[in-house]
Amino acid sequence: MLHILAVMMTMAGGGEAVTPLPAWQAPLGRQHALLGRIWDVERERFLSPAELVADLTTAPYVLLGEKHDNPDHHRLQAWVLAELQARGRAPLVAFEMLHPGQREGLARHLGERPGQLEGFADAVGWAASGWPAWQLYEPVFAVPLRAGWPIATANLSPQEVRLVAAEGLAALGPERVAGLGLDQSLGEAERASLAAEIEASHCGYATPAVVASMIAVQRARDAEMADALLAAGERGGVLICGAGHARRDRGVPWYLAARGAGDGVRAVAFVEVRDGFDDPRSAREGFEGVLPFDYLWFTPRLDDDDPCEKFREQLEKLRARQPAVTPSP
Repeated sequence: MLHILAVMMTMAGGGEAVTPLPAWQAPLGRQHALLGRIWDVERERFLSPAELVADLTTAPYVLLGEKHDNPDHHRLQAWVLAELQARGRAPLVAFEMLHPGQREGLARHLGERPGQLEGFADAVGWAASGWPAWQLYEPVFAVPLRAGWPIATANLSPQEVRLVAAEGLAALGPERVAGLGLDQSLGEAERASLAAEIEASHCGYATPAVVASMIAVQRARDAEMADALLAAGERGGVLICGAGHARRDRGVPWYLAARGAGDGVRAVAFVEVRDGFDDPRSAREGFEGVLPFDYLWFTPRLDDDDPCEKFREQLEKLRARQPAVTPSP
């Protein structure tokens, strides 16, 4: 079915966007030269939103990588979903923000209140989930809920995260490790890149043991998200996730490829503009010197706060809780 749809879209030239683009919400960078532009990484050219959606429509697996607290990223994710719907797609939508412990509430809401957004946040316990405010995510959940598309949890449970952090991937058991493709090792460069990202994002507070623990957790989460997409079957799937998970070099696409489903993956990263960086290639500085996505969509930025100062207290606590034994990633 997806192959037939791809042929039809190619013949039609992709058409024009149906849904109006949302107005910007984040306050900074509103005059930036890259604002709102979409960069095709492989072809090194800009393209229109309609051209982007025309390509995404033909892809079995679409990953929409966000910065979690930027409202524009969620509104653009919702826009993409609405455009896919307008073109006849009805994919499964998997969310990094949902884990197996929320499946009961999710199923109950979908069964008792099909098509309704109201009450969803309470049904899945969003307020206690640790994710940013529900109002930020409401637009992107609204599209699949109202369309009646299947919604899936994509993350590990908190209990599994703690086990993997303490014991490494072996905590999942050999059968599950093999089933998720975690028995295949990341390349040396990819593992080094992941370690560098973790070290940078934790501002030097992550000890080697903490880094190893986080590598194991990140790998397990990426593999679980790939598994959620594969469960979509012929209808295909869209993953709503942090941009790091959408990376083609070592994120969810890597695990899709490890399980024989690497073809037809499209990874979009929503990227905040930065002052003084007007070339889209300069975004590689935020991704260890590479651009590991198919497309970059540039948005305003939320703030200029130094995250190392903003989260200093939590980072200090992280260092105090470092594992006594380095788990195998």
